[in-house]
Amino acid sequence: MSETKMDLIEKERTYLMIKPDGVKRSLAGEVITRIERCGLKIVALKMFWATREQINEHYPKDDGWLKRIGEKTKVNYDRYGLDVKSLGTEDNKEIGLMVRGWLLDYLTSAPMIKMVIEGPHAVDLVRKMAGNTIPAQAEMGTIRGDFSVDSAAFANRDKRAIFNVVHASETPEEARHEIGFWFSPEEIFDFEKTDSTIYKIDRAK
Repeated sequence: MSETKMDLIEKERTYLMIKPDGVKRSLAGEVITRIERCGLKIVALKMFWATREQINEHYPKDDGWLKRIGEKTKVNYDRYGLDVKSLGTEDNKEIGLMVRGWLLDYLTSAPMIKMVIEGPHAVDLVRKMAGNTIPAQAEMGTIRGDFSVDSAAFANRDKRAIFNVVHASETPEEARHEIGFWFSPEEIFDFEKTDSTIYKIDRAK
């Protein structure tokens, strides 16, 4: 592998957002501590209150994404013995649009904290740290597994989004889109961590 590719791996960036429930439950410090403790670097961070228009642009609108969300919702309804017909439709795309609307309501209900995280395999590491988006399926030791007390059954019954503390980019491509959408280049800082500088000095001796 060339040095250029190694540099890209070392400086991979991802996007993490602490959702309204995470902020209102004072979990921001815990989330940040976990990120920094594992060796990743926060290169941008800001508290903000998103508009509905911003969240509308944040989430995909393509048919494939909507149908996938609709199918996942139907699986959860079946898992918890709920009747999907209560939504008024069984069409995956229509259900996906409904869930998307719930997300817009949820993510504009209170302030959030957005950040850019940098480090080797940052996308995969942060997704692993966040845990499964369904709290009951998230492993203990992950952010959602340890701190999300919500249930997909309750969320489906109440026709709202699941309160699961954080959002994390799924792929490097998604991370680049979300970072570019939520941050301007001048808001992202390039610096070396103290331990990295010391390591390089020791290695040069």
